[in-house]
Amino acid sequence: MKNVLYILLAVTLLTSCSEYQKALKSEDIATKFKLGEDLYNEGKFGKANKLFAQIVPNYRGKPQAEKLMFLYSNSYYKMKDYYTAGYQFERFATSYPNSEKLEEASFLAAKSSFMLSPVYSKDQTETATAIENLQDFINMFPDSEYAGEANKLVQELDFKLQKKAFEIARKYKVIAPGYTKDFNAAITSFDNFLFEFPGSSLREEAMFLKLDAMFQQAINSREYKNTIQEGLVHLRKERLESAKEYSTTFKSTFVNSKYLETVNDMAVQLEEELKNYSTKS
Repeated sequence: MKNVLYILLAVTLLTSCSEYQKALKSEDIATKFKLGEDLYNEGKFGKANKLFAQIVPNYRGKPQAEKLMFLYSNSYYKMKDYYTAGYQFERFATSYPNSEKLEEASFLAAKSSFMLSPVYSKDQTETATAIENLQDFINMFPDSEYAGEANKLVQELDFKLQKKAFEIARKYKVIAPGYTKDFNAAITSFDNFLFEFPGSSLREEAMFLKLDAMFQQAINSREYKNTIQEGLVHLRKERLESAKEYSTTFKSTFVNSKYLETVNDMAVQLEEELKNYSTKS
């Protein structure tokens, strides 16, 4: 019985392959369209795509062209060829602005760009493009059934940009602790991060790491003077005061922070160091 089933299966597969090969070589565009649609519905997107690609030029201007172009575009998406899918969906949206599939095609075009966004550690040009495309979709179709998903995708991409900027700042602090120039770069980078992403979930950690960079820089600074318009100012004292002030800002911003004990210890040490200047004066 098993042998009979295997034979039937083999015959079915051979017949199917034979039918597909014949369709590929056929000049009958209707046959290609019909088989391509059947294969598409069966989830055989690669084969369907090849048939669609052969007949797309023949259907331009015909009533069936709209359906064909959507299936053709979506077959690329299903094959995870997101570059081509995005391009084809955009062409579809431009060519058929009154289509009932316009909303879905526009969303899939934007989602294709989302799928091209790389991990946060790589260049984020594609991520910025995807955010722009998804936001354009949301603005165009604010009541769309896809709007919720589009907003979630934007949030995910935005966090990726946050993570990239955050890790750059942290890298400056970690590369060579003890070197003033690295702490300066870290402090500046964390400032840029906090300005660009004021509502980030990484804000608390970013402010703590900035404070830690300020603290380490101040404590490890050499005793020398910096000339400014008002006269001579002790650079180390200035840094200690800035770090102390920022520790107060941190504590008032995050009253229940997990870093609170460490920040309090920093504040005490900074205060002790500043007492030396009071004694000198």
